[in-house]
Amino acid sequence: MTTTTISRSRQQRTAPQAVPAGERVFGMPLEHGPLAPSTARHAARPVLASWGLTQDQIYDTLLVISELVTNAVTHALPPVVLHLHATADGSGHVQVHVSDGGPQAAAAATSWAATRPDDEHGRGDTIITALAHHTGTGSDPGIDGLINHWADLSAA
Repeated sequence: MTTTTISRSRQQRTAPQAVPAGERVFGMPLEHGPLAPSTARHAARPVLASWGLTQDQIYDTLLVISELVTNAVTHALPPVVLHLHATADGSGHVQVHVSDGGPQAAAAATSWAATRPDDEHGRGDTIITALAHHTGTGSDPGIDGLINHWADLSAA
């Protein structure tokens, strides 16, 4: 079992879960701000490389991570937590999960991204859907009631 967790502060952490032998997991709480997508990409890149993904697989996975984290920071309440899971067979199958505190009230949607011109946002879901073979959203009672947005990417 390979488990990697990074914590930059004393933020609320999820409870450890059993991971099948050989499975690879990574988890990281993120700030709820404009640097979160970049922080997530920089932390995930070496992890994905160590898991044996090709450069194309890493690129696609980082793009999905960036879009999911951006959506969480733009449209949801804190906390924001990134979770990655790869299969043990080295096939390049990766699950990307971003958990958040649920939707912001419309009046609170004055985030940094909401102030950007219309042509600078609005394509994230299309990008995620194009790169992932499954996507979804749901609450997970095992993760402190947070909303979980996920995408499955697999080797082509």
